[in-house]
Amino acid sequence: MGNVGVQIVCVALGVLGLIGTIVCCVVPRWKVSSFTGSNIVTAQSSQEGLWMQCVVQSTGQQQCKNYDSLLVLPSDLQAARAMTIISCMLSVLSVLILFCGADFTTCIENEDAKPKISLVAGVGLLLAGLLVIIPVSWSANIVVRNFNDQLIPASQKKELGASIFVGWGAGVLLLLGGGLLCCFSRPKSGGSGGTAKYYSNSATAPNKNYV
Repeated sequence: MGNVGVQIVCVALGVLGLIGTIVCCVVPRWKVSSFTGSNIVTAQSSQEGLWMQCVVQSTGQQQCKNYDSLLVLPSDLQAARAMTIISCMLSVLSVLILFCGADFTTCIENEDAKPKISLVAGVGLLLAGLLVIIPVSWSANIVVRNFNDQLIPASQKKELGASIFVGWGAGVLLLLGGGLLCCFSRPKSGGSGGTAKYYSNSATAPNKNYV
């Protein structure tokens, strides 16, 4: 019963992590304008994401434009595109595998195979979490480094957007769910094989005595 509770929690963590990864991938809030120093013009602010760049006016109007080419993006956002998409696909696949191998479902009737399937799902969630945290941390490091660079004008400096923090949260949820699955999913094939061999030896022993 304890494993059932852990698996339900891991399913919830995986779904929440998947939602956070999708939000992080879609919402154009990876880099936002910085209003520090001499850059006090707040009439409009720019927001950069993986797929588009938006300009928000002080009146609330927002205009977004897709990037003209993939080569326009810096290397960190190019890698973030691929990693976040792979993370979303891996999260969906891992959650589906967990549903099939969970103790509270009857998709698979072989009880010995369920821990192995849950272990595979846990490894998938761990990889999905890493694929989110790596590009988010990479972009955050570049933003902070450029912000502290005195050679870059204040008008060109950016700050961390909300998508960065959502990506960190989603990665932690996926890592936590995968870690719990790996800890509580232990195959039981070794014990059953030894028990079967013991009974077979004990069953043949009386036959030899009667002969």
